[in-house]
Amino acid sequence: MKALNKTGLIFFPAYDWEISPTHPERQERLLYTQDQIMEEGLLDIEGIHEFKAGFATEHDIQRVHFCVPDVASRITTSHNISAGGCIEAARHVLEGDVDKAFALVRPPGHHSMRVVHGARGFCNINIEAIMVEWIRRNYPRIKKIAIVDTDCHHGDGSQDIFWHDPRVLYISLHQDGRTLYPGSGFPNEFGGPNALGMTVNVPLPPRTSDRGFLFVIENLVLPILEEFKPDLVVNSAGQDNHYSDPITDMAFTARGYARLNEMLSPDICVLEGGYSIEAALPYVNTGIILALAGLDYSYLREPGLDTESIKEGQKILDYIARLTDNILEKWHNKEKLRSEYYEGEAYVKRDKSIYYDTDGISESQTEEVRVCDKCPGVFKIDSQASTGYRILGIHIPWGACQECREKGLEWFNEAKGPYYGVYLQDMDADRYRVRLL
Repeated sequence: MKALNKTGLIFFPAYDWEISPTHPERQERLLYTQDQIMEEGLLDIEGIHEFKAGFATEHDIQRVHFCVPDVASRITTSHNISAGGCIEAARHVLEGDVDKAFALVRPPGHHSMRVVHGARGFCNINIEAIMVEWIRRNYPRIKKIAIVDTDCHHGDGSQDIFWHDPRVLYISLHQDGRTLYPGSGFPNEFGGPNALGMTVNVPLPPRTSDRGFLFVIENLVLPILEEFKPDLVVNSAGQDNHYSDPITDMAFTARGYARLNEMLSPDICVLEGGYSIEAALPYVNTGIILALAGLDYSYLREPGLDTESIKEGQKILDYIARLTDNILEKWHNKEKLRSEYYEGEAYVKRDKSIYYDTDGISESQTEEVRVCDKCPGVFKIDSQASTGYRILGIHIPWGACQECREKGLEWFNEAKGPYYGVYLQDMDADRYRVRLL
């Protein structure tokens, strides 16, 4: 047996990190998967290779996050290695060592937003976002990246980080936020004024199974990707949509996950959630690996699976078809919507209340972005947390025009008042500074 696509696997089970011994996010999450892959002999297949995880530096993390008060206080070494595993997956793909790669790592990351006061949704730092910004720094030929997030929970952190970025398309398929944490991810969350349409949310009803998920991939995700034409596609491959997952209410199967990845054909997959440690993860991960490698997965089947009992009804399928049509229509009208919403605006503000459920921290934010026709627009975030820290974070984007660059530096140099510190991300200069007040 030989893989049609050379496929790289990177494992990091994080033996030394867990929220608690009985928490869903604990070290056993990946141990059963490793056993399954060994038992099935996947690493003996020609063209499937295992690589070691790397180490994301503080500088890598600062490209993405304003960590308060600093990076070291917000993470453990396991977080550096989890993000580093994603970076290594990207490196092996972009250097041509493999055609596709799967980072089977933990801790996860897609609930971590640009400002980090603590952990939320089991996430401290956003491992995909750190990988994406590392790619853009080190491989400037990669101009446009698409992230397709198939975790059952809306990736509110990834959405937040790329909200203003017209060169990163973020698409999330997830259980409707009216029924599941974090309570967000609706179609009207469509991106910032300089990147309207670059955030696409598909809130699916509970009990959606393979037919519903794959319908959305075929009729919404693939047409949008075809129009966007990304240089790289990432699957944020959460697996808690599985019918056996203990903390969600969906009905996806391992074979469905494999088919999704066959259709999507991502360059890189990154493991996110998934808490059915024995009944789902070993089979789902095996299916994803086989699909990435271009191998037959038709025999893949979870023990005791009864496809008829988990199949969604016609009402759910009809609802998903209408939802898909509405979102696709909105995507095609994004330029018209931008002119309607933001014509004549110089700056746009948004207020956010954020709860760090893992650490019990409350945060309030006011974000202000410059509406710009020349670049993604400079923005600043005034963030205050219940820990007592208040900071001002300033982001000068990739390809910033002169006006946005000057405004960002002005904000940074002239900020005064009640802040602990002023934080600066200057993406083109690859410079990240903190000025304590």
